[in-house]
Amino acid sequence: MRILVIIYEYPPVGGGGGRAAQDLCREMHKRGHHITVLTSNYRGLPRQETKDGVRIVRVPALRQQPYEAGLITMGAFILSGLWMGTSLARIWRPEVIHAHFAVPSGALAWVISRLTRTSYVLTAHLGDVPGGVPEKTSNWFRWFYPFTHPVWKDAAQVVAVSHYTRQLALNHYSRDILVLPNGVDLAELDPGEIRVGNPPQIIFAGRFVPQKNLIQLINILAEIKDLRWKCVLLGDGPTRQAMEGTIKAHHLEARVALPGWVTPEEVIEQFQKSDILLMPSLSEGFPVVAVQAIAMGLAVVGSRVGGMVDIVDHGKNGYLYPSDDTAGMVNGLSRLLCNTELLRTAREASRRIAHRFDLQAIADGYEKIFDNALAVIGEN
Repeated sequence: MRILVIIYEYPPVGGGGGRAAQDLCREMHKRGHHITVLTSNYRGLPRQETKDGVRIVRVPALRQQPYEAGLITMGAFILSGLWMGTSLARIWRPEVIHAHFAVPSGALAWVISRLTRTSYVLTAHLGDVPGGVPEKTSNWFRWFYPFTHPVWKDAAQVVAVSHYTRQLALNHYSRDILVLPNGVDLAELDPGEIRVGNPPQIIFAGRFVPQKNLIQLINILAEIKDLRWKCVLLGDGPTRQAMEGTIKAHHLEARVALPGWVTPEEVIEQFQKSDILLMPSLSEGFPVVAVQAIAMGLAVVGSRVGGMVDIVDHGKNGYLYPSDDTAGMVNGLSRLLCNTELLRTAREASRRIAHRFDLQAIADGYEKIFDNALAVIGEN
């Protein structure tokens, strides 16, 4: 099957949604499908390349940072992607389009679908759903919400990455929505024998944006200064300067490292050296980084938001608390850090729980959805 994947953020650009799409594309290629990804360009990246069997086509989108995309960038992606996407659809003739994120990728898929009569499947990741990440997207949806309805309505199938994302979408769009979580390759992400670090390493990986609640993360670390641990915060973004100031105010410079924006491969390398993922986010859809972390055998302490409740079994492979419950997260971290056997047991539980998100099963689900989308076109 020829599948055109439209996604405005694809590694090394963007966050977890792009990494989930990349893993799925690679798996689909292994299964014999022909995959072309249409995505945003970023300085220094080739306009076209083939990586792991997946053809990647990048179009100009005025993107200034690998971790951030604003309305202008999204609009530029739609405009420049329209010509390239339509050309690909007419020359390469994909049998189905798979759009990740209703905004802006879904809008581009909708136009190309209308122009070329190619069916599209839409995967929603939370930030593209009204109210999903209000601190980031409320202003956007205030203006563009009325125009999003056709994108959802005309998709051959809509998929949500978590039950939370699905329910939120159903509050705004009247249509059937399936749930398929983001998957991980458990064979590729294999921690081997699990050994607790000495001292244990706490880690965060993602964008440094208000949604991730990273100032609170640092305040949590300040509450456990008397315990043995080290911490790595992977990523970059607009809150970095405030984070550095907070780290300095708490005299944590020697214990908290900020290596900057790193590749997905470097994230996994750091997970191999880590013990606990700390995620006090204000909102999450189905965070790929958390699934990768539990596949690598990390315990998790974080917020009881979105898809996190599917990833963490409270009291087994970690602890979840309300996002503003600093005392709760301090308590959860302290329990793990003060009891090596408890931490090792939680890490082993994470690896077992990760089998719920085996990429093989997720790819099986998408293959059925793509087959059904082809049948819809055939009927028309």
